[in-house]
Amino acid sequence: MPDGAAQDGRIIKVWDLPTRIVHWSIATLAPVSWWTATNDHMQWHRLSGYALLGLLIFRLLWGVGGGDTARFAGFLKGPRAVYAYLSGRGPPVVGHNPLGALSVAAMILALCLQVGLGLFAVDEDGLDPSPLAKFVSFDVGRAIARLHHLNFYVLLGLVALHITAIAAYALRRRNLVGAMITGRRRLPADVEPPRFASPWFALVTAAVAAAIAWFLARGAVI
Repeated sequence: MPDGAAQDGRIIKVWDLPTRIVHWSIATLAPVSWWTATNDHMQWHRLSGYALLGLLIFRLLWGVGGGDTARFAGFLKGPRAVYAYLSGRGPPVVGHNPLGALSVAAMILALCLQVGLGLFAVDEDGLDPSPLAKFVSFDVGRAIARLHHLNFYVLLGLVALHITAIAAYALRRRNLVGAMITGRRRLPADVEPPRFASPWFALVTAAVAAAIAWFLARGAVI
C-alpha cells in the first residue's frame, strides 16, 4: 500500500491506469465471487473466477514489465528496508512502502492460490467439475475444493489487515484510497517521479493475460 505524502511538496503521478484498474477490479470481483458461491450461483461464480484469473495473470506480468511503482522488484524489499521504514529513517516512498508491500504480495499470492485451487476443484457429486479437474482424481479434486474453501478465510484475514491499515493511515490524514483512484499523491519536491510503461505494452500484456486465462478456463494446458 502506498505511504502517505508530505504536507509540502508537489503532486505527482505514482500509480498508472492499468495498476489502478486491476486493483479496483479485484476489489469488486472478490466479494462477487464470495456472494455467488454462498448463494449457489456457480455459473456466475466461475465467470467471476475466470475474470480474476485474467486480472491476476496481468498483474503478475505487469509486476515484471510494468512501471516503476508496479514492478515487484521496485517495491518488495528486505528486512533492513522494512526496519528503516518503521524507524523513520528510510527514504521517501513513492509507491508501496516496504511494510505495505509485504501485505500486497501476500494478498496477490493468496488470490493466485485461491483461483488456482478453484480451477481444479470438484463439487460433491462430481457432476459439475472445474475446467482443470479432469487432470486430477475425484478425491484429489475434493481435497482441493476444501483447500479452496479454507484459503478464503486466509484472504479474509489479509483483507481485514489491509482495510485496517488504510483506516490507520486515514486517521493520520494520509489518503491511500484517493491516491489509488486518481493515481496521484503529494511528495517532497526533490523526489523523482516514477517511470511508467507504454500503454501499448499494457494492451499487449492484457491480451496475453486474457489468452492464457481463456485457455485455462477451457481446460487447456499452457
